[in-house]
Amino acid sequence: MKLIFGLMLLKTAACLEVNCSFNQSDPCYTALGHKLNLLMVDTSRYDLKILKIINFNSDDPVCRVKNDMMKECDLFNKRPEVSVINGILIINGVIRADSGTYRLILEDSYGRETSRDLQVIVEAPIGSVEVSIICSSSGVMRASCSSDGDPLLFSWTLNGDPLMDGNIIDLDEGTDGNISCSVKNHVSHQQKTVSVKHCPESVVFVLVWCFQMMFLLGLLGGFHIYMRHTSGKKQEDQQVRMSRFREGHEHTAED
Repeated sequence: MKLIFGLMLLKTAACLEVNCSFNQSDPCYTALGHKLNLLMVDTSRYDLKILKIINFNSDDPVCRVKNDMMKECDLFNKRPEVSVINGILIINGVIRADSGTYRLILEDSYGRETSRDLQVIVEAPIGSVEVSIICSSSGVMRASCSSDGDPLLFSWTLNGDPLMDGNIIDLDEGTDGNISCSVKNHVSHQQKTVSVKHCPESVVFVLVWCFQMMFLLGLLGGFHIYMRHTSGKKQEDQQVRMSRFREGHEHTAED
């Protein structure tokens, strides 16, 4: 059987099937709730122990395999979806607890042991991708992208040309065409494409600004007229009082 190096994803309508090998040096990324195949060795030549390293002592869970049969297995206890077939450890429904570092210990017919370690990382596959485009009052378009899964890496293209990365990006108000958000992690990939047009809100903003300025100028004009009217009335009242004062003074002088 040919040994598998690295990570290979086989996408089917039913599930994401991931194949990893204890010979690989890179981590094994697998999809939550889907299928994981861990290639070990020919079990007819070796007795195997699969150890999950937690405390580095004898209490760490272990599973013994002999002639493709799991024995004394507290590592995958009460999990009928886990089996060994043709030297491959098969997990038909990966759970979060399957993350960790595993050690495969090989024992030959002479009792000699060798070991290999493999780090398994469980990630939730990408869900549906949602893209929204919002035009701000300043005329700048903001594109945002969201999805389920972990961890998420976002990238954008506009009419096939790459843009910056990130789940939120700003665009010029004149941006026009098809914008795509690509979301991926180590186990899956999804994409959503939407059409973008010029921001109509920028025109509305200018009109609203003009109306606001007209209203403000109207208020200032009205205030100016009011102040002139008030000032004129005060001046008129003052003249009347002065006239009455002079008249009273003249009558007093005559007497």
